[in-house]
Amino acid sequence: MTDLRTPPVNDGDLFSERARQYALEKPLQRIHILEAGCGWGAGLDLGDRDCLVTGVDLESPELRAHTCERPDLDEWHLGDLRTVPMPPRAYDIVHATYLVERVPHAELVLDRFVAALKPGGLLLVHLRDRNTAFGFLDRHLPRWMHASGRRRKSRPARAARGAHARVPAESPAAGPVEDAAGGMADAAVPPPAGTAVALPDAPDARGATDGRERPAPRRERRRVPAAEARAGRARRLQPPPAIYDRVASRQGMQWYCVMRGLMIAEEYTSRQAIDALGAGTGLTDLLCRLVSAASRGRLTADHSDVTLVIRKPENRFARVI
Repeated sequence: MTDLRTPPVNDGDLFSERARQYALEKPLQRIHILEAGCGWGAGLDLGDRDCLVTGVDLESPELRAHTCERPDLDEWHLGDLRTVPMPPRAYDIVHATYLVERVPHAELVLDRFVAALKPGGLLLVHLRDRNTAFGFLDRHLPRWMHASGRRRKSRPARAARGAHARVPAESPAAGPVEDAAGGMADAAVPPPAGTAVALPDAPDARGATDGRERPAPRRERRRVPAAEARAGRARRLQPPPAIYDRVASRQGMQWYCVMRGLMIAEEYTSRQAIDALGAGTGLTDLLCRLVSAASRGRLTADHSDVTLVIRKPENRFARVI
């Protein structure tokens, strides 16, 4: 369908660049963005372009805490992604990073995202591929083994940041940020001891103590520069465990786009999760190659992540949701 390539930049910059290009095509239009997975990661950088950002994600205390801390969201809804509010044909861009593999009923959730897109809109997806050696290990290894790999990575990283980096004072509980070292391992450092984190019954959680999704009140949005967002890597939340529905793979997404009449404009593969979890030791890469050899190449060790830029057709006679 498309050639597999290595992204020219990290996925966060790639998606922001494609979003800015889309905004240039609509010079007089306010850009509506759906941040799918707002409890984990960072948003798109559209510069000074006027936009309205809505976040959706699963319900959990950790995801709610990070969502409450995000300055770029105009409103947000947490809960079952099959039922949270998503008006049809309301959004220009749907940004879903590390979400497809960690939600149940992923195909139905994708259907809702596509239905919420305007004709000609962009669906920006980054996911860990279940049909890889890394995906196999991620599904079958105990969670504590994932955490041990992240701790090995975090120690030297924290030491380096302590000498050369600053964490913005106004973001005391900065959440995870997607970058070129993203993936399962790159979001593993929990907030330091003593850091105040917004929980569902805390005053700054907007009174949402019943666990039900609801929009956040409008507030002044502060655009976070890319450098400042990357500085927030010092304090991260561990993402929810991946579920890996069948659509959460390169082949699964290709099949989904064909069946829904969507066009994959760009497709890239990367080793982000493998390199991040390896923590410089090469252990994860070795395990992935052993799994690949045992499966006779059916589970590849050449990549772990897939990045897709998908466009919904403009033609009203095309097969769209």
